Amino acid sequence: MGSYTVISEAGNALVCLLREKLVPEMIQNKDAIGLASPAEHGDFVVCIHLYDVSESEDFRLSGMLSDGMKRQKFPPMHLTLSYMITVFSSSDIKFRSEEEQRILGRIIQILRDYPVLNLETMEFDTGTDGEGVRLEMRKIELEEKLKIWNFPNLANRLSLFYKLGPLPLESARTKEIQRVRSIEFKVDEQGEVG
Repeated sequence: MGSYTVISEAGNALVCLLREKLVPEMIQNKDAIGLASPAEHGDFVVCIHLYDVSESEDFRLSGMLSDGMKRQKFPPMHLTLSYMITVFSSSDIKFRSEEEQRILGRIIQILRDYPVLNLETMEFDTGTDGEGVRLEMRKIELEEKLKIWNFPNLANRLSLFYKLGPLPLESARTKEIQRVRSIEFKVDEQGEVG
């Protein structure tokens, strides 16, 4: 399960996957891939921007979870993380658009091939064992994309939109409990338990 750091760990896992698969064939330097807003991308060629965190509508738990003999934990909250991935090539203007499109195509291919975040290792894999949290490309209308891309003084750029979830975020609340130690049954003359 995930502590309060699970959001940043998921983002870092996404960065690690893209660094592993894009460097050096598509991008020369692994430090050119990172987490940042497109408005503050600095030297990043591939910018991964977490633009929304919401409670998962598909997965909600209720009921307490056992945490040893004398304690129970409140159930985890499951989150959906929404990412926007944007490429900022620094090549010559004649080749910039083509290079950005090649990088975006390779990113789509990578995220299609490694769509599952393993919660134990916090690494993306193929998900062949059926365990983990799914990363999926989002189907977003152009109008919504333009609303998300709301950065003053920065022209709209072609970006990819993905969602990751349901990602568990553990509760820090616990409740002390007492286990049943003995049970007494009384049977009356008619054979009824009381």
